[in-house]
Amino acid sequence: MIPLRLGVLASGRGSNLQALIDAIEAKTLDATIAVVVSNKPESMALERAQRHGIKGIFLDPKSVAGEAQPRKAYDQKILEVLKAHDVQLVLLAGYMKIVTSVLIDAYQWHMMNIHPSLLPSFPGLNVQTQALDAGVKISGCTVHFVTEGIDEGPIILQTGVPVNEDDTVDILSARILEQEHVLYPHAVQLFAERRLCVEDKKVRILELTS
Repeated sequence: MIPLRLGVLASGRGSNLQALIDAIEAKTLDATIAVVVSNKPESMALERAQRHGIKGIFLDPKSVAGEAQPRKAYDQKILEVLKAHDVQLVLLAGYMKIVTSVLIDAYQWHMMNIHPSLLPSFPGLNVQTQALDAGVKISGCTVHFVTEGIDEGPIILQTGVPVNEDDTVDILSARILEQEHVLYPHAVQLFAERRLCVEDKKVRILELTS
């Protein structure tokens, strides 16, 4: 099998990027990371990419400040980078910008995000604060395809995580993050095996064929 070519968009520490790298190096994920793109020059994701010999690129959002539609202009720059590196699947990994139709249309059902809740509950930001304030007993994480609605795309995989009485935002976030690192590579591997099918805005996981 020819490895699936991934493009990762990241803004922060890049722990999910590292989980993907580790899965690739452990040969449990049939993929290669062609490029990592960040909107933050100090992103640890770029450091992780460099450490593993992966191309890392900082694209400055300020470079499109004068454009009529700066968000779309910025995504066009990202798209050019992804296409130049023959990216087949785009992964958002702690990417703190809302992507526009420029990227979504170019990679329809070929762009994934991981979110630290059991969607459709608690989309957006401050997720664990929302969960604790609501008093839920189970939280978790979700991998979904990206659409123009925030955290509204078809759900691929989910994992539940118990919420304990004495949990803080940091404690619950850390417990969920551990599961994110397992779930994201698993979802990408299903894509690499061509086992994900979107039907009527729902994802069906196909049986593995020989």
